[in-house]
Amino acid sequence: MSFFDRLKEGLKKTRDGISQKVESIIESFVKIDDDLFDELEEALIMADIGVQTSSDIVARLRSRVNAEKAADADAVRELLISEITDILKAGGDEWLLQSPAVVLVIGVNGVGKTTTIGKLAAGYKAEGRKVLLAAADTFRAAAIDQLDIWGKRADIDVIKHQANADPGAVVFDAVQAAKARKTDILICDTAGRLHNKKNLMDELGKLFKIIAGNYPEAQQEVLLVLDATTGQNALQQARVFKETANVTGLVLTKLDGTAKGGVVIAIKNELGVPVRFVGVGEKMEDLRPFNAEDFARALFMEA
Repeated sequence: MSFFDRLKEGLKKTRDGISQKVESIIESFVKIDDDLFDELEEALIMADIGVQTSSDIVARLRSRVNAEKAADADAVRELLISEITDILKAGGDEWLLQSPAVVLVIGVNGVGKTTTIGKLAAGYKAEGRKVLLAAADTFRAAAIDQLDIWGKRADIDVIKHQANADPGAVVFDAVQAAKARKTDILICDTAGRLHNKKNLMDELGKLFKIIAGNYPEAQQEVLLVLDATTGQNALQQARVFKETANVTGLVLTKLDGTAKGGVVIAIKNELGVPVRFVGVGEKMEDLRPFNAEDFARALFMEA
């Protein structure tokens, strides 16, 4: 099965929540008028695209329908797909990691952060890159053990300390090891706490300083992992993390288990952070680079 087919299958619950409603609304209207746009906006809001983004999409759709004199259901549908694709593509250049690179992976507990790191690391190793992992989520002993399991599975070394050790010390040791071993990519797990924004900011700020001060030649990226099943809560998490860290990309996990995948569009539109990877299953190959056109087409069952 191609990844597009896997994506289409994984987005089935979301597609049922968006595409089918949109189809029934468009097909039921004899003429394109304000009532049609109002119902479309309501359908998008109900699909977890959110009030602000749904309003933005429909406003732009209305302008394009008028400008292009679209007169039938197929034309309106194509313009809607085009608008959603444009939102997802904006500012989302292909994500390329140079060598050396440090990727700091952040996100609350339970979103699939450590699993995402394991899959990313295995994927980069399969490409022939030298990868090293850092278990800097010392707050949860289980996180260290889990990363260790992924490391052993992919035959990738993990730099780790004891539970409750200083995360900064772990990252410092990992940076020194990455430099000494001429590692291409160092991926660092971090503690997933959001209860105190100031503590989160202080902790992440410290890690950024350690990397910048000791490894200035490395490309530095910050990936925020979000659980798509949480819908609008994922948008709120993204907003807080963006305020506290220089998030350079998003990873959306568990898209196959939710009808709330429309939140991807809301997060991209409202925060402007590019989506880099999406997860549509448990297998290693089910975490893949994000493609805006494929996502929009899979959402509307386009061939």
